[in-house]
Amino acid sequence: MKLTEPNLYNPAAATALAGASGRSIGAILIDTGRLSAENAERILRLQKEQGKRFGDAAIELGLLNEDDIRFALASQFNYPYLQAGDNSLSHELIAAYQPFCPIVEQLRALRSQLMLRWFDSETQRKALAIVSPGHDEGRSFIAANLAIVFSQLGERTLLIDADLRAPRQHELFKLGNPAGLSGLLAGRANAEAVVRIPSLLGLSVLPAGAIPPNPQELLGRAAYVETLLSIGRDFDVIIIDTPAASEFADAQTIAVRAGAALMLARKNQSSMPELAELASSLQQSGATLVGSVLNEC
Repeated sequence: MKLTEPNLYNPAAATALAGASGRSIGAILIDTGRLSAENAERILRLQKEQGKRFGDAAIELGLLNEDDIRFALASQFNYPYLQAGDNSLSHELIAAYQPFCPIVEQLRALRSQLMLRWFDSETQRKALAIVSPGHDEGRSFIAANLAIVFSQLGERTLLIDADLRAPRQHELFKLGNPAGLSGLLAGRANAEAVVRIPSLLGLSVLPAGAIPPNPQELLGRAAYVETLLSIGRDFDVIIIDTPAASEFADAQTIAVRAGAALMLARKNQSSMPELAELASSLQQSGATLVGSVLNEC
């Protein structure tokens, strides 16, 4: 299914809802350097003279564009995303940098399906493993961006990098090489290994940490379940990145402990027999397979 880019800017809504955060669009744009005070006065004059809305007047004068209005609306409604020039995170995190693009709209549609099919705070169904058979199929990309769109919904979201073979989340979120999941499971770190992402409200990341010599044994220990239960108390949604399932048994162990898995396939790359084998393996082991996603990127 192909989704078109949503048109977030609605002039009527922009005016009617301007007080949602207690700050006007103009004030937000001035504070963030997108608009000068002098140009704001020009917009206000035209707005008053012709009865136009602030956004319409600004665009007519050529002082702002629709991206600027989207940014201001997102700020009003506590919908955080990063500007293109902000390099604090990897630009692979498109949900953080391009929240109105078609791919992110598809991620939001996926989020809605997952909220209906799996996540339920009352039954403690809050963890989901992202799995696929092989390398380079996009697990880390989907896990990271899916975690971001959940946090943008207002859910307290934790992203766990449980790929203790070739972890990537610390690179995507530019966390350096801090203590992480491996340290927690080995008793060498504590809950402070969970890193709050200040630019994205509601999102925290537990990186993989140092690559251990015995990933499968660490993930199979009771400490892993205890870690999920302990950390999970503070979060509504837990998204877990995993290694290639066709090469390591880690992914199946992670999915079983999480309770559910979302299976990912990459167009023109993933093997259908391997996908079928993974689906069967997950179901036989007792993990709920909540659905599958075709990555066309």
